[in-house]
Amino acid sequence: MYVIYIGKKKIVKIITILFLLGCFLAGLKLNILEKVLYPYPYRDIIERYAAEYGIDPLLVIAVIREESHFLPKSSSPKGAIGLMQLMPSTAKEIAGWLKEDYSQVDLKQPEDNIRYGTWYLATLYKEFSGNTGLSLAAYNAGSGRVKGWLENSKKSSNSYLLKDIPFPETKEYVQKVLKSYNKYSELYGGKK
Repeated sequence: MYVIYIGKKKIVKIITILFLLGCFLAGLKLNILEKVLYPYPYRDIIERYAAEYGIDPLLVIAVIREESHFLPKSSSPKGAIGLMQLMPSTAKEIAGWLKEDYSQVDLKQPEDNIRYGTWYLATLYKEFSGNTGLSLAAYNAGSGRVKGWLENSKKSSNSYLLKDIPFPETKEYVQKVLKSYNKYSELYGGKK
């Protein structure tokens, strides 16, 4: 029988290496698990239209995650359709702004829905001076309502905060999308 003697320093080194390797693998597994919980389907389409319309693609995917959970044919009880849950009346207005024939648009098709939804989100983002929270609130509740909140509160879009949103449903929606946006930014390295 052979006995191998390993000194205390070597044992400490081996334990340290095993610990660091374990931490690395755990971090890798955690990242993989988080990417399962925060997938990025339709990435090419999202990034193309986000670049064209000037909005962070990770904000778009965060909206899609919270609006439809990536189900392209989903619809809400209120009548919103597709990945980005667009109301047909809103999509019809978007078609007019884009000088397109609305009858050629199918909101249950990812390409059309993402293109229109991304254009709309980017337009709201510009309308509300780059305030992500207000843009998301307007996406959920309508820009007219958000403008009304701003007028009634006598605050500018730069000083209006999440806590100031008067509708709990919209406040919760904005919080969920922002949480997803932060996670997507962490996982996929986008700007905030």
